[in-house]
Amino acid sequence: MSIIERCTGCATEIPSSRASIGRLLPSVAREAVKTVALTALVFLFTVSFIAQGYEVFGNCMDPNLRTGERLLGSKLAYRLHMPSRGDIVVFKCPANESQIYVKRVIGLPGELVEIRQGAVYVNGRRLRESYLIHAPHGSYGPSLIKPGRLFVMGDYRDCSNDSRYWGQLALSEVQAKAWVRYWPIKRAGFLGL
Repeated sequence: MSIIERCTGCATEIPSSRASIGRLLPSVAREAVKTVALTALVFLFTVSFIAQGYEVFGNCMDPNLRTGERLLGSKLAYRLHMPSRGDIVVFKCPANESQIYVKRVIGLPGELVEIRQGAVYVNGRRLRESYLIHAPHGSYGPSLIKPGRLFVMGDYRDCSNDSRYWGQLALSEVQAKAWVRYWPIKRAGFLGL
């Protein structure tokens, strides 16, 4: 038996016994399981194909990216087009695949990259790098970038373990384009040149 509560044109049935409540629990539990499963599927799809969060560790991209900052990487970006020079990419380090690296694209397939006294030259022309704060040192190359590969470097060149040391990065190893810095809030914004 149940009591019907009436209020301004609506009626709600209120269970009058524990047995009625017991019959409702399985349907509530079923709905909760469905909601959790759907949420998990949407999360897995997003992380697998669209975007993923990353945390910066180390000073190789200093001061543009700092330890503890959090990024959102677009996994969709390079399914639509090739990386461009200046893009910041996220990938597993070829020398140690247990580590995730964040570096800037310097050389593209078919280009000749050379570093003379810290200055980068691509196909014989000096690369203008407005994002560099620390004056780089050293020389490298020249090196012809193979098809399907990239030459990547950190923005703080003297502290960066990059293509100069472990070689060219296979395009297939790139996980995402670093797209947005979302933490800390005061430095939040889109990443670009």
